[in-house]
This record gives sequence, C-alpha cells and structure tokens, in this order.
Amino acid sequence: MNTRKQQLDAFNRLLDIMDELREKCPWDKKQTLESLRHLTIEETYELADAILDNDLEEIKKELGDVLLHIVFYAKIGSEKQAFDIADVANSISDKLIDRHPHIYGDVKVENEEEVKQNWEKLKLKEGKSSVLEGVPKSLPAVVKANRIQDKVAGVGFDWEEPHQVWEKVQEELNELNEEIEKGNQENIEKEFGDVLFSMINYARFINVNPENALEKTNKKFINRFQYLEEAAKKEGKELSDMSLTEMDVFWNESKKLYK
Repeated sequence: MNTRKQQLDAFNRLLDIMDELREKCPWDKKQTLESLRHLTIEETYELADAILDNDLEEIKKELGDVLLHIVFYAKIGSEKQAFDIADVANSISDKLIDRHPHIYGDVKVENEEEVKQNWEKLKLKEGKSSVLEGVPKSLPAVVKANRIQDKVAGVGFDWEEPHQVWEKVQEELNELNEEIEKGNQENIEKEFGDVLFSMINYARFINVNPENALEKTNKKFINRFQYLEEAAKKEGKELSDMSLTEMDVFWNESKKLYK
C-alpha cells in the first residue's frame, strides 16, 4: 500500500488537475453546484452497486468518481469565496473530534449503543431542534425509514426485544388484511406502509440492512429472469407465448445458478 506521503501527493495531484480542468476544459468550466448534483447522486448509486457486488476494483474506481465530485464542489466553493477543500476537511475533522468525546475527551462509554446515544445528544446540544433534522428529505423511502428509526433509537425511543417488534409486524399485517377485506384502497395503502415500516424496524433488531437486503433480492431476481429470457431464446420461444408451467422449468434452473 501507499505511504502517507504518497497518499497526500496523489491527492495534491488531483487538486492540480481539478484547477487545470476548471481553467481550460469547456465542460468543466460550465459546471455549477446544481449541475453536478444529479451526477453525484448517480455516482453514489454506482458506488453502492459496486459495494453490494463486493467488486473491490470497481469500488476503487467509483470512490475516485465520488472524490472527484467532492474536489469539484470545493473548487466551486473557493471560487465563490465561501470555502475550499481545507475548510471541508477541517470541518469534518472538527465534527469527528467533537462527536467522539470518549476518544478525545474524558467521556466513558461501554459499547457501540452508548456511542450512538451520545452522538444524537451532542447534535441536539449543537442547536438542532429535532433528532430527525438530519434525515434528508430526498432519501429513498426505505433508507429514510431506516435512518428515522435508527436516530430515534439513539435517544432511547425503541423497543427492548426483537420479539416485540415481530409482534408489531404481525399486528400490522392483520390490520392490512382487515383493510383489504373492506376494500378501502386509501386505508390499504396506509396499512401497507405501516407493514413496511415495521419490517424495516425489525430488520434493525436482526442486524439486517433493509436497503441492502432488498437490492440483493432485486439483483438475484434480475439474474434469474434474464436467464429465463436467454433460455427461452435458445429454444426459439417468446416468453409471451409460453405458459407459466413452461417458464417455471427455466426459472427453477436459474434458481440453482443464482441462489
């Protein structure tokens, strides 16, 4: 691996390239904080995909793309006389020191849970009016639900045992079933949301990240279905012309390949 000096040299090289591109490249010169936003979101999702695939080479590349965006935003910030990359680095360093008094101060903690609780309490002392203030509004719903539950748990608003949460899941499923029988679509949607929220909550108690779990299932389904499509093509068939029984033959084959 690279030495600390090599790491700093590499980062300095990136800063120099960013300066040059911002000065000379027509595309880079045109970019703004707003124009980069959707690209940053895209790069973040690509990094997330690489992490789920456990593709270390791809993770390295995608981290580079994300790092470029951070440097780019800092460059634009410096042009606006608002902040530069040093301010960005110092800001997060200061926050990490302030939020870890058990490392940089005299606070004692027994476990990870106490660290999380102290973190939320410190944020409230910093002036936040709610522990939920830091949950971005634009987060995907599954991720947002998970973060909401994680944050309120940090101040003690939580179930004590996993079986209590599972009982809540069962309760919400029963309420959903009741509304389905009544046929009230608006209430069905509400109860379905409650079921999802309670399942996401249960995931925390069994140490499962619900977003990762669902995305892995998505990937598995895609692989299996694409196998089904390819197998049908090899036999000169169209899926729309096949019966479910015929498709099940290929589907069961795919399940052996993509478990």
